[in-house]
Amino acid sequence: MQAGSPNHNSSASIKQSDNLDLPKSRVAAINTDVNATNHVTDSSHQPAPDDAGAPGLAVSIVVPTYKEADNLLTLVTRIVQAMQPSHDTFEIIIVDDDSQDGTERIVGQLTDAGYPVRLIVRRGRRGLSTAVVEGVQAATGEVLVCMDADLSHPPEAVPQLVAALAEADFVIGSRYVAGGGTDQDWGVFRRLNSLAATLLARPFTSARDPMAGFFALRRETFASAAPLDPVGYKIGLELIVKCRCRRVVEIPIQFADRTAGKSKLNLREQFNYLRHLARLARFRLMDRSSQPG
Repeated sequence: MQAGSPNHNSSASIKQSDNLDLPKSRVAAINTDVNATNHVTDSSHQPAPDDAGAPGLAVSIVVPTYKEADNLLTLVTRIVQAMQPSHDTFEIIIVDDDSQDGTERIVGQLTDAGYPVRLIVRRGRRGLSTAVVEGVQAATGEVLVCMDADLSHPPEAVPQLVAALAEADFVIGSRYVAGGGTDQDWGVFRRLNSLAATLLARPFTSARDPMAGFFALRRETFASAAPLDPVGYKIGLELIVKCRCRRVVEIPIQFADRTAGKSKLNLREQFNYLRHLARLARFRLMDRSSQPG
């Protein structure tokens, strides 16, 4: 698809003739409440899932964003190309923390071109984990997929995650199982940081890559969760623990470094991760003490 440069400063636009050849039944997931001018739904007025869009969708793909406009054209087209062979109906939900970087314009172009994308803009608050929760709450699909917008998670793996749910409660796109990996550009510090975070999560799950932000679960699993209060970026670990997932499956992926935008990982987020672990430890202790026997 020739859509011009993804740079939000570009005057290029997506034309209907540039669109992939999607069956009409599959281009169905644009929220009817989205403003016809800018295709934005304010999250404070987000409808309940039963009213949020076309019913009966198989898969909802939730993508939290903050200043990721430069990646959206590539991300959405790759997701659509990956999902076409599966014949699953699907929607892509962009949950943006009011980036003001062109995200609204780009999503508007994508919806005008027939792509199954809708946008939720969260005004006055930020945070990846809470953005994912809001996106999932607004989703209509029976299967819920979460992935990053920076193209570090390969969209081509989405159908594999969805298929693996046939024998799992929670599926992770994993860097650390056989066949998975990371870019060679990863430095020693980044690898050690990831290893330390994984080891700290070991009391909660035996998964090799519990930090991953690329995962899938069923709607019914999400609905069974204890009250969610995530902090920081590790919403996947929150869901594994709070949904009491026992069958966690990991699908190997190749994790790529971002090519546009800036990483949001910093010392503050590392501190938030420690706070998050403390919260999960308290929950696990109380949850086990409340179980009969």
